[in-house]
Amino acid sequence: MGGAILPDLGAEILIPVCAIIGIGFSLIQWLLVSKVKLVPGGRDAAGNNSVGKNGYSDYLIEEEEGLNDHNVVLKCADIQSAISEGATSFLFTEYQYVGIFMLAFAILIFLFLGSVEGFSTKTQPCTYDPLKTCKPALATAVFSTVSFLLGAFTSVVSGFLGMKIATYANARTTLEARKGVGKAFITAFRSGAVMGFLLAANGLLVLFIAINLFKLYYGDDWAGLFEAITGYGLGGSSMALFGRVGGGIYTKAADVGADLVGKVERNIPEDDPRNPAVIADNVGDNVGDIAGMGSDLFGSYAESSCAALVVASISSFGINHELTSMLYPLIISSVGILVCLLTTLFATDFFEIKAVKEIEPALKKQLIISTVLMTVGIAIVSWIALPSSFTIFNFGTQKVVKNWQLFLCVAVGLWAGLIIGFVTEYFTSNAYSPVQDVADSCRTGAATNVIFGLALGYKSVIIPIFAIAVSIFVSFSFAAMYGIAVAALGMLSTIATGLAIDAYGPISDNAGGIAEMAGMSHRIRERTDALDAAGNTTAAIGKGFAIGSAALVSLSLFGAFVSRASISKVDVLTPKVFIGLIVGAMLPYWFSAMTMKSVGSAALKMVEEVRRQFNTIPGLIEGTAKPDYATCVKISTDASIKEMIPPGALVMLTPLIVGIFLGVETLSGVLAGALVSGVQIAISASNTGGAWDNAKKYIEAGASEHARALGPKGSDPHKAAVIGDTIGDPLKDTSGPSLNILIKLMAVESLVFAPFFATHGGLLFKIF
Repeated sequence: MGGAILPDLGAEILIPVCAIIGIGFSLIQWLLVSKVKLVPGGRDAAGNNSVGKNGYSDYLIEEEEGLNDHNVVLKCADIQSAISEGATSFLFTEYQYVGIFMLAFAILIFLFLGSVEGFSTKTQPCTYDPLKTCKPALATAVFSTVSFLLGAFTSVVSGFLGMKIATYANARTTLEARKGVGKAFITAFRSGAVMGFLLAANGLLVLFIAINLFKLYYGDDWAGLFEAITGYGLGGSSMALFGRVGGGIYTKAADVGADLVGKVERNIPEDDPRNPAVIADNVGDNVGDIAGMGSDLFGSYAESSCAALVVASISSFGINHELTSMLYPLIISSVGILVCLLTTLFATDFFEIKAVKEIEPALKKQLIISTVLMTVGIAIVSWIALPSSFTIFNFGTQKVVKNWQLFLCVAVGLWAGLIIGFVTEYFTSNAYSPVQDVADSCRTGAATNVIFGLALGYKSVIIPIFAIAVSIFVSFSFAAMYGIAVAALGMLSTIATGLAIDAYGPISDNAGGIAEMAGMSHRIRERTDALDAAGNTTAAIGKGFAIGSAALVSLSLFGAFVSRASISKVDVLTPKVFIGLIVGAMLPYWFSAMTMKSVGSAALKMVEEVRRQFNTIPGLIEGTAKPDYATCVKISTDASIKEMIPPGALVMLTPLIVGIFLGVETLSGVLAGALVSGVQIAISASNTGGAWDNAKKYIEAGASEHARALGPKGSDPHKAAVIGDTIGDPLKDTSGPSLNILIKLMAVESLVFAPFFATHGGLLFKIF
C-alpha cells in the first residue's frame, strides 16, 4: 500500500504553522482597519493621500461636505461605543447563563460515559478489535468532558472576537464611505477577514494541540483517543446553538419592533435616531449575525473534523498508526487558510472597487477564486499526505480506497458548496428575476408578497438538495462514511473566505445605521445601502454554506454513531426505527415553532415600548427630544435570555431521552428524520427571508424603472414589502440558521453518548 510522501514531522509542523500564519494575517488586517481614526484631526479620517494604490489618482475620493466635520466623527464614535457596549453586555449575560448549562452538561457527560464500565479504571477489550486491550471507559469519560469544555470555550471566544472586530469596524466603514464606496468596501471586507481567519486558525490550532496532548495518555490507542476528541465538536455546537437562538431572538425582536412602528406607522427612515429601538437593532446585527454565525461555522468545522478522525482511527490510518494520513482532515483545513489568504488579497489589494455595481461581483469572485485554488490545494494534499491505496472502515468491513478517490470526495463537497452559494444568490439577490417578482407582487399588498416569497423559498430548495445528494452519493461510493465527512470538510475548507464575506454584511448594515443616526448626507447613506444590499445576499450565501455543510456533517456523524453503537443495519421497516424517523422529522417544526413564537412575543413587547415612547415623550417625532434606547436594549436582552432556554433544551435533551428510554435503533431513526426534514426547512426559511429583505431594498433603492414605479419609500407597495421583510426576519435570522445546528448537534451528541446508549439504553423495550 505504501506510505504518504509527507513525513509525520512535516504534518506536525505544517498544521500549526498554517494556523499561526492565519492568526498573523488577521492581525495585519486589523491593523489596517485601525488606521481609520475615530478621533477628529488631520486632513481626512484615515490619513490617506488622494493617489490610489495602483499609482493613479483615485476618482472615488470625493471631497464632500462633512469630510472635515469633527462633529460627524464624534457622533460616529459615540454611536459605535453604544453599539459595542450593548453587544458586549448582552454576550456576557448570555455566556453566564450558558456557562452554567455547559458545566452541568459536562458533569452529565462524565457520569454517563464513566458508568459504561461502572467507573472501572481497568483496561478493557477494544470496541472494534476485542483481541486488543484499550484504555478504560473512565478515561474516555474524563477526556470527552475536557474536549467538550475546550470546544465550548473555543466557540465562545470565536463568537466574541468576531463581535468585537465588527463593532470596532462599523463606524470606520461609515467614515470611509465619505470618500467613496471602494474605501468603505475594503474596510468592511478586511474586518470580516479578521474574524474569518481568527476563527479558522483558532479552531484548527486548538484541535491540533488537544490531539497531541491526549496522545500523551492514549499512546497507541488511537480509536479511544479520537472517540474522546468528539467532545470538541459537541462543545462547539452546543454554544453555537445558544448563540444562534439567543442572538437571533435579540436581533429580530429589535428589528421587527423598529420596522413596524418606525417605517410602517410613523413613516420615518430605517435607522432614524428618533426610533427608540434603533440601537438595539444595530446591537442585534452583531450578536446574532456575527457572534452566532461565527460559533455556528466553528461548530461545523469541529464536527466534520471529529467525524472524519473517528472513522479514520478505525481504518488503516489508525490501525497502522500513519500519523500524516490520520491528520489529512487537518491538513486540508491548513491549506484552506493559505488559499483563503491569497483569495482575500484579490478583494483588498489586487483589484479596486470603483462603482456600486462592482461590489456584488467582487464578493462572488471571492467564492470562485477560493474554490478553484482550493481544488488545486486538495489535489496536492491528497497526493503528498495519503498512501496511493488504503482501507476505510465501512460498517464492519474495510473498503479499499485510492488517494485520487478521496481527492474527488473532498472536491465534490467543495464544488457542491459553490453551487449552493450561487443558487442561494440567484434566489435572494435583487439583481435577478425571483426577487424582482416578489417586489412586483407588492403592488397588490402584503398578502401577495407573502405568497410569492413562500413559493420562492420552497423552490430554492430543489437544486441545493440535488447538489447535496450528488455529493453524498459520490463520496459514499468512493470512501463510505469517511468520504462524506471529508466532503463536508471540503465545503468548509474555504471557511475563512466564507466568513469574511458573511461578516461583511452586518458590518455594512451597521455602517448604514450609523450614517443615518449621525445625520450624514443622503449620498453617503446611498453608498452604505449599496454595501448592505450586497451584504444581504452574501449573508444568505453564508447560510447556504452552513446548511449544506451541516447536512453532510450530520450524515457523517450519523454513520460514526451507527458504527460506535454496534448497529448492524438501520431498517426503516422495523417499528423501532420508523417511529424514530417520523418523530425526528417533526422536531425541526417544533423547534421552529418555539423560536418563531419567541421572536413574535419579544417583538410584541418591543412594538408596545416603541409606540409608548412616541406617544409619551414630547418632541420625539420632531427630533427635539432623545428616545430611551436603554429600555429597548433591556427588552431584547431579557427576552432572548429567557426564550433561548426551551429550544436549546429540546435539542440537547431529545437524544438523551430517546437513547435512554427507546434505545439506539430508535435514536438512529430520529437522527435520520431530523436531518431529512431539517435541511429542507432551513434552506427555504433562509431564502424566503433573504428574498423579502432584498425585495424591500430593491424598492427603496429605486435603481431601475420597475423599482421606481413601485416606490418611493412610504408608498403602499413599499409598506407591503416592509411587512414581508418583518415576517421574513425570524425565518432568515433565527429559525433557519438555528436548524442546521439542530441536525448537527443531535448527531454529535448521540455519537458522544453512544457507548452509554449501547450499554444501558432502551429501558422501555427491556421492560415490556
